[in-house]
Amino acid sequence: MPKAPATDASLTLWLDYLLAIHPIEIDMGLARVSTVADRLGLRDLGATKVVTVAGTNGKGTTCAMLEQILIQAGYTLGVYSSPHILKYNERVRINGEDASDSRLIEAFAAINVAREDISLSFFEFATLTGLYLFKADKLDIILLEVGLGGRLDATNIIDSDIAVVTSIDLDHQEYLGDTRDSVAAEKAGVFRGGKPAVVGEPDVPASLFEVVKRKGAELYRVNEQFSYHVSKNSSEVWDFSGVRRSISGLPLPQLPLPNAATALAVIELGWPDICTEIIKKALGSARLEGRLEVVSQQPLVILDVAHNPHAARYLATQLKRFKSKRLFALCGMLKDKDTSEVIKVLEEQVDYWVFTALETDRSADPKQLQAALSATGSSSHYASLGVAWSELSALLTPDDAVIVFGSFYTVAEFKALSLNC
Repeated sequence: MPKAPATDASLTLWLDYLLAIHPIEIDMGLARVSTVADRLGLRDLGATKVVTVAGTNGKGTTCAMLEQILIQAGYTLGVYSSPHILKYNERVRINGEDASDSRLIEAFAAINVAREDISLSFFEFATLTGLYLFKADKLDIILLEVGLGGRLDATNIIDSDIAVVTSIDLDHQEYLGDTRDSVAAEKAGVFRGGKPAVVGEPDVPASLFEVVKRKGAELYRVNEQFSYHVSKNSSEVWDFSGVRRSISGLPLPQLPLPNAATALAVIELGWPDICTEIIKKALGSARLEGRLEVVSQQPLVILDVAHNPHAARYLATQLKRFKSKRLFALCGMLKDKDTSEVIKVLEEQVDYWVFTALETDRSADPKQLQAALSATGSSSHYASLGVAWSELSALLTPDDAVIVFGSFYTVAEFKALSLNC
């Protein structure tokens, strides 16, 4: 067993240590993490309200919009999310700021002592770190983004005041099952008896209703208890209707509209007195790295972490606005994803594909990604993203558009490449 770094060691050394002590990347279950959390008193958060957000896609953007609304309304707020794109610090945000290296290391050291001989995964350590810092700061509200599934995810050691399922589709089938029913049941595991269960997925599998009934949660479902639509009077605004309030003339957000509506459903239930003007301002300003993120205008370069068919279908609808441009795709994916279906969803809209390997053992072979195309004439493949971007850049004109997508790894590598240029 490696020796723990000193408290004045670098964050990099500590992260290497956390990876070394529990090399299994995904190790679901609540027993280990619950025991350590109890030793540290992290499951008793006092008066702090907790919102837990699960879903196949849309967790991060829903949390980002909630974060903006609640901070602008004057609440102190912690957000735990994963994975990070460039810096581990992104996983723990307090009042809109990433946690500092020193505070993360302070939490790591305390958790490492408390765990004794219990082995914690990298994600479990991260979850406890967020809770440790949030509790220390005695925040008004905590947003917990589920990492994988819900029922057995480390975030589920906390009994939330409001639980959310943003969307339900197939992903991580080896852990969540290969039917939407099995996925829904796992995600609904974050629901709690007598507490609101907000569901932004319009096509709800029967298994979710069964979990709601068994747990005694209070279902608050899109197109039932709340709804939304783009305004009939203007395509630039939208309207929200819930059980307690309706808001018209909301600005269309830069992030997905279904997730904005889900965020407002949470606000309606937990903080109904937040004024309309704050909500409008917050939704208009909410952004999240790697979600239709524009990093260049000429040529237009957009980054998106879409990595499964559900996310690819949404991305396809957003790319239609660029149909007047020649569209290039720079795509790197993980081999455990449904790569063929993702490419199939987007193939008709892309004029030229560039496939790349990623800097991880989980990377899909770019040749196999290329083989998923119905025709390979307008495509190429490379062994690294740096080389791929260099070759692609030579083909671009100021009027072209590029979508860089396929994984968090893809977006992270591209951003790191851009910073080093």
